[in-house]
Amino acid sequence: MPVDINALLKSLEASGLATKIRDSVFLFPMIESTHVIGLALVFGTIAIIDLRLLGIASTQRSFQRMASDILKWTWGAFALTALTGSLMFITNASVYYHNFYFRTKMLLLALTGINMLFFELTAGRTIHKWDQAPSAPRAGKAVAALSLAMWIGIICVGRLIGFTTTRAAAAPPPPPGVSFDDFLQGTPNNGSGNPATPPH
Repeated sequence: MPVDINALLKSLEASGLATKIRDSVFLFPMIESTHVIGLALVFGTIAIIDLRLLGIASTQRSFQRMASDILKWTWGAFALTALTGSLMFITNASVYYHNFYFRTKMLLLALTGINMLFFELTAGRTIHKWDQAPSAPRAGKAVAALSLAMWIGIICVGRLIGFTTTRAAAAPPPPPGVSFDDFLQGTPNNGSGNPATPPH
């Protein structure tokens, strides 16, 4: 039996948790702020790893030791970001799901996972050979460069999601025959395009 995506999205929006977050003055801003902090930590820690792979920073440190110290913070921050992102998603699931930038962000996140897997299958298998080297082999550098580019892209499209999912009410159109000049001059209009004649 096929899943009705729209019905599922509507049920998420109608859940008690989503309603509580959506109707609260403080909950959504707090969750969004926590999401941004978590994303900053994810990007910051990953950037340290990627710059080490590229031979730009921390070149005197063992890659394995540095990765062991940093990646636990990366995964913790990622879990926090995923949780807060999910909580924001359910408050407006239908709009987010169909938003181009949201889908692009999800695609980029999936690609970062594939990129990480590629590292493990290539340069990751020979870490013992280049662990103390100033930079990783060519495959490791390519992964690092792609990682930085994709995470910057995730941050950019993430911000665009917020600007393209607002539900601002459109202003009602002016009645037929009303011109902007009439509005500025304060001239009443009878709806036919001609100034109305004041009653005698």
